[in-house]
Amino acid sequence: MKFAMLIIGDDSEWSTLPPDEEQDLMQQIYGWYEKWQPTGKIADGGAELQPRTTARTIRTGADGGSVVTDGPYMELKEVVGGIVIIEADTIEEAVEIGSTWPRGAGMTAIEVRPLMSRE
Repeated sequence: MKFAMLIIGDDSEWSTLPPDEEQDLMQQIYGWYEKWQPTGKIADGGAELQPRTTARTIRTGADGGSVVTDGPYMELKEVVGGIVIIEADTIEEAVEIGSTWPRGAGMTAIEVRPLMSRE
């Protein structure tokens, strides 16, 4: 079964990391992939998202049309900063895998959610 592992945090903290701390954290993340990739638990290597300041939010307006705003519509401190798709037999196993993700500045939570399957 596939699960989305959402990396959640305050991207303003991540963007202000000194280069040596950012490099150290990235090395830990690469190590995480090196640990899990050979086990077949990484279904998709995932993606790191650019800061929320680069985002656009689309909502339905009063007339039913689209209303586009810069960045997140609400003032959120925590946003999804990245996603990895993992393969696990149970949500408990997915949580176990997710709990080994390296923590650092700008990373406050890991959310694990089963992917929908409409087969």
